Amino acid sequence: MIKELKSKEEILAGYQVMKHLRTHLNEAAYLKLVLKAIEKEDYRLAAYFDDNGKIVAVVGFMPMITLYYGEYIWVCDLVTAPDERSKGYGDELLTYVHDCAKTKGYDKVALSSGLQRARAHRFYEKKMKYDKVSYVFLKNL
Repeated sequence: MIKELKSKEEILAGYQVMKHLRTHLNEAAYLKLVLKAIEKEDYRLAAYFDDNGKIVAVVGFMPMITLYYGEYIWVCDLVTAPDERSKGYGDELLTYVHDCAKTKGYDKVALSSGLQRARAHRFYEKKMKYDKVSYVFLKNL
């Protein structure tokens, strides 16, 4: 089952999986950023719950507008708990994002992925049919 995480308690429950992707964030920093992103960026956080009601994967996404893609949905975060990978949860969550995007009238979904995540890249390209269209660059100031 996929459910959007909205309350502070629900968002905090998602941290147990998100911490495997966003290792630089402690629980307090995670909560602060998620709440701020919800308020200011229309960020949405959804989780996949297994049959026992345990969160096993999470996805965070939000609408964006740029001159190169126009209006689209940006997948900010997508992670499955390490012991739950390769069970189709990422596929289910991305399909959920695609459906949300279509419902809101968007015709594109984009994301970036760390260079070291070769397995994730294969998943995006082969399984989910994403095109590799650019590199993302970052400069810390």
